[in-house]
Amino acid sequence: MTQPVFDGSQVVLEGKSILITGGTGSFGKQMLKQLLEHHNPKRVSVFARGEYNHFLLQSSLTEEQLRKVRFFVGDVRDLDRTVMAMRGIDVVIHAAAQKQVPLAEYNPFECIRTNVIGAENVVQAAIRADVSKVIALSTDKAVNPINLYGASKLASDKIFVAANALAAGTKTRFSVVRYGNVLGSRGSVIPFFRKLLKEGATELPVTDDRMTRFWITLEQAVAFTITCIDTMQGGEIFVPKIPSMRITDLVEALAPDVATKIVGIRPGEKLHELMITEHNAPTTRDTGDRYIIEPEWNFWSGPTDEDGGYPLVSEGFEYTSDQNDWWMTVDDLRETLKSIPYEGE
Repeated sequence: MTQPVFDGSQVVLEGKSILITGGTGSFGKQMLKQLLEHHNPKRVSVFARGEYNHFLLQSSLTEEQLRKVRFFVGDVRDLDRTVMAMRGIDVVIHAAAQKQVPLAEYNPFECIRTNVIGAENVVQAAIRADVSKVIALSTDKAVNPINLYGASKLASDKIFVAANALAAGTKTRFSVVRYGNVLGSRGSVIPFFRKLLKEGATELPVTDDRMTRFWITLEQAVAFTITCIDTMQGGEIFVPKIPSMRITDLVEALAPDVATKIVGIRPGEKLHELMITEHNAPTTRDTGDRYIIEPEWNFWSGPTDEDGGYPLVSEGFEYTSDQNDWWMTVDDLRETLKSIPYEGE
């Protein structure tokens, strides 16, 4: 198997009212697509601040789909607006974030306002609105962060895990999904390389020829998140088992006859990615297609090994892109790239 398989179509969300923050982004649009096609929700509210992106998304839907979708212009930085958006909502999928590493370094206050204060607002709004489940998207960059984006997402993860204590006595539960780079997402390396090739580039910039990354497709990331909504109890961080790849293999898959130019690692960039640290090992379980980092706080008591529960990982375990036992070859990448549309398609 060269690609992970997560089947979110079996999750029962029929009749649910669902809110997607950052709903006009790459993840939000794919989540909306899968919810409408497979889950028959009562309604899906798209919550995002850019009215033009709302218009573009609205224009892409059929009349039948539009009957179930609400377009809510707003920002997670605004607590009152976020509370209003969550009225009558059963499930919140929190995808809103500022994700560009260099821009976050240059605009730190804006990054913190969205990724950290926005996370706090989502927590408070969900509790006030009596939402049942909130699942927040994280990133591998939140693990041992070396840039502000990663640090802000680490803070966000901590906020959502601890929110289960703040929600004590209510039905609201919070969990986190953490995965690696999304193949072909807006602002990622594949659209960037394709743009350079279209412009006639004779070489592609590579930061370091040793660099490795975890990779997941947008469809897989959405399906995985949906499966986590189904099983979450509150406080878990869900990490999918996904393949690694070498950045040089990606270049060869995209353009085998184009040379590479080593340009050096950018500020805030890692050589390899890390999704589970040795520190997390004592509370991390291997469930087959994913790892679950259980909360250190005693929000709930999951099944122990003696109860037939999933086993804990070994002492000292780490999940890193360079030590992964699952790799995408050049041929695997070439085949996967066929399913990833060029930006704008």
